[in-house]
Amino acid sequence: MSWNPRVERIAPFRVMSLLETAQAREAAGHDVIHLEVGEPDFPTPEPVIEAGHVALSAGYTRYTPAAGLPALREAIAGHYAEHFGTAVDPRRILVTPGASGALLLASQLLAGPGDRVLMADPNYPCNRHFMALAGAEVDAVPVGPASDWQLDAGLVEAHWRDETRLAMLATPSNPTGHMLDAGQLSAVADTVAAHGGHLLVDEIYQGLCYDLEPLSVASITADAFVVNSFSKYFGMTGWRLGWLLAPEAAVEPLTRLAQNVFLAASTPAQHAALAAFTPESRGILETRRSELGRRRDALLAGLSRLGLAPSLPPQGAFYLWLDISRYSDDSEAFCQALLEEENVAITPGTDFALHGGEYHVRIAFTTGEARLEEAVCRLERFLARR
Repeated sequence: MSWNPRVERIAPFRVMSLLETAQAREAAGHDVIHLEVGEPDFPTPEPVIEAGHVALSAGYTRYTPAAGLPALREAIAGHYAEHFGTAVDPRRILVTPGASGALLLASQLLAGPGDRVLMADPNYPCNRHFMALAGAEVDAVPVGPASDWQLDAGLVEAHWRDETRLAMLATPSNPTGHMLDAGQLSAVADTVAAHGGHLLVDEIYQGLCYDLEPLSVASITADAFVVNSFSKYFGMTGWRLGWLLAPEAAVEPLTRLAQNVFLAASTPAQHAALAAFTPESRGILETRRSELGRRRDALLAGLSRLGLAPSLPPQGAFYLWLDISRYSDDSEAFCQALLEEENVAITPGTDFALHGGEYHVRIAFTTGEARLEEAVCRLERFLARR
């Protein structure tokens, strides 16, 4: 049988196989510490759950407009005004089934056969896979400490080609947790505009910042496309809800795409998400952000003792990107052995990096400090045998 050849360009997400193995070990009675998947152990905030119950009881189960519930688009616009001092027209916001839905819309609008897309390497793999499905070629630019693990203006300028149509950033990034500040974002936006291209920014970890204040490119330019999500900061992973903030001229074609691709995001989830912006929910979410910051610091302290802490600590998200080249040149084998020998599940760098992924791993600090400390002890035993 034959398939669309673009599908052959989509690599498997290796961590899912590792997660399956970890869950099987858990079912067999092993005490597995899960640091592989980007999902903290916090439940969805209670006000959001209650709002979901109310919506279901009230019969809010029919379609919303393709671009989303008007009240939710207004609430998201209010979020930009309150936290970033930026006036955003709610009509520029499209509510989507997760950030993945927003990435799908943006990639289909902005990229196609013959186009080239710039993004950092390492990066969240689905970012480049969405572009591949659109038929575009991704220029994955290797980044490191010299550019704060980000695609900065100098790298954009150096790697822009005549066929380049789009530059994509992620701040805070997955897997490194590093951010671009306002000056860096502005410089990238200016560089992209000078080349007549588009700028797409993944901000799904935006609220999870520890050393810098949260920042949106929306406060810098109205020409950028911005992807965000209710999954990470707002704790609504399984509700599958995100949004795309787009330039005014792009709203009509994006709405047509949404009508045909997914009709609308989940109606009960949209009504529940309205409660995510209440003061009660905000208090819960900020408490959790502080807890994640303490987890980061505890994990960094433990890894420093092992000589494994990154030279640039992550400023956001809930990941550490570790160089394991002293111990292995095969991150997949390293992660498999760590799971089998010490029951600690982490993610191989090959999921994220086309260049050097075999020398790196990602650790998610998504469980409590006591479990993180135990994971470090197990990792220390594992490394001692190497």
